[in-house]
Amino acid sequence: MERRDALKLMGIGVLPFLLSDKINAFSHLFETSLKSSDFGKFTWGVSTAAAQIEGAWNEDGKGPSIWDTFSARHGKIKDGSTPQVSCDYYHRFEEDTTLIKQLNFQAHRFSIAWPRLMPIGMGQVNQKGIDFYNKVIDSCLKNNIEPWVTLYHWDLPQALQDRGGWTNRDIVGWFSDYTSLCAKSFGDRVKNWIVLNEPMGFVGLGYGTGYHAPGLSGLKNFLPAIHHATLCQAEGGRVLKNLLNNAKIGTAFSCSPVDAYYDSPRDEAAAKRIDALMNRLFVEPAVGLGYPVADLHFLKRIEKYMQQGDENKMKFDFDFFGIQNYFRIVADFSILNPILWANQKKPGTSKAQRTEMDWEIYPEGMYRSIRQFSKYPVKELVITENGAAFKDFNANGQINDAERKHFFENYLKAVLKAKNEGANVTGYFAWTLLDNFEWVEGYRPKFGLVNVDFTTQQRLIKDSGKWFSEFLKQ
Repeated sequence: MERRDALKLMGIGVLPFLLSDKINAFSHLFETSLKSSDFGKFTWGVSTAAAQIEGAWNEDGKGPSIWDTFSARHGKIKDGSTPQVSCDYYHRFEEDTTLIKQLNFQAHRFSIAWPRLMPIGMGQVNQKGIDFYNKVIDSCLKNNIEPWVTLYHWDLPQALQDRGGWTNRDIVGWFSDYTSLCAKSFGDRVKNWIVLNEPMGFVGLGYGTGYHAPGLSGLKNFLPAIHHATLCQAEGGRVLKNLLNNAKIGTAFSCSPVDAYYDSPRDEAAAKRIDALMNRLFVEPAVGLGYPVADLHFLKRIEKYMQQGDENKMKFDFDFFGIQNYFRIVADFSILNPILWANQKKPGTSKAQRTEMDWEIYPEGMYRSIRQFSKYPVKELVITENGAAFKDFNANGQINDAERKHFFENYLKAVLKAKNEGANVTGYFAWTLLDNFEWVEGYRPKFGLVNVDFTTQQRLIKDSGKWFSEFLKQ
């Protein structure tokens, strides 16, 4: 969820703000009413991630993750915080599962912490970690909530990073063993699986810019990490398919429609390059198209890390793709760096048109992302993340977050528009249940439907959460 900063630091021409000639393009949708019944048979869920909510970073045999290590370095997290306690979900998961039920969601997408199951990432299995996720899954089922499991949501075991992490080809074997353990431990009750969460996010930010854990940068790290994540994406799918009957297997992509700042050939070409990097880099190898080398010539160097047969190993027939849209990108060309360039001009949005993360509020971007990914040969699309951070104020025990409520209403209308036009969108997961550890931003941005007081761990449902509860009653 830090893709704008990734672009800025990687030197990519990006302006994730509103273009003045596009302001009214979707305005007619906002005037229509919205009912959950309009979506027909549909999965409604809420998404979380282990590293952002669990806490208990060194309890019951868990090994350190790259985020435990990275956040302990001075100056890496903006508010100086760490995820060591966070929302204390590890001890409060039953309370939080009850909240999901109270909000009337049907499904909970959560991730498994690799170092909680395998403290050094391979070999030794931590039974207490297995026991914890068994309890989480059973709690979901007891409350008639369908568990959706993400295998990797950015918390690589530090012991594996000490061996090179995603730059080491051995990670394909390590990840296969971890996936197998998850399938055998939880596959009797978990039917929906997501292999990787936003590979462009954790590879670009962690191994391209160094902005996220583990803090590495440069093509010497970025290129091998791209390739090994691509191999793991497909191999994880194969492991699940071989071990589990009737499982639905997907993987989740960050999606940002890209526009040229000016209607000029050079800006259009810049936008095409950025689209290849941000939207196509991991999906096209999965569907058999290979890397988008024609639009990103530097990817030719990835051949150094490829072995015979890898082109086939990169492919897997996923049952669904996860779509995760937060903003669009506006690109312009610069003669100083004609390949990819960062220009931080802001073509003029009001504060009301941006979130607290300074991301443009642009529901049409969701519609366009769905349309773009519908062109790939995949059975279903699921919105596996969508949400926004705004400043929340607790007034006498009530959080009236009207901005967030309106955000969800308008983005859901965009989803419905795409669905009504034939896109096979089968579910929507709001990001996120709880205010949590928002990576390098720390605890300042509030994305949750539920407020968390990090001193007392008290939960308080916001008005946006109450809105979802009423909306889903239908």
